[in-house]
Amino acid sequence: MQTLANYGDGGPGPWILFPPVIWALLIGGGIALLRRTVWRGRRGGPWRQPPVGKDSPIAVLGHRFASGEIDEDEYWRRLSVLNEEFGHTAKGGGV
Repeated sequence: MQTLANYGDGGPGPWILFPPVIWALLIGGGIALLRRTVWRGRRGGPWRQPPVGKDSPIAVLGHRFASGEIDEDEYWRRLSVLNEEFGHTAKGGGV
């Protein structure tokens, strides 16, 4: 029985497996690179703003609005001040 493209008769032998292995490594490396750079940006990478924490002023403001302590006008006025002060672009602020 002759295997690996007629290895005994002057064929490429085990080297015939080299191109598919190289292609698999290149494709796998490309996917790994995309996952670490481009696709991570959609989920929220280090360059995006972190989510608003439970004790942040914006979250507290959202809870006060949700519980009825302040009205909508007061909520939006205070949220705009907090956004200017802390640099957040969060819409709704935890509501």
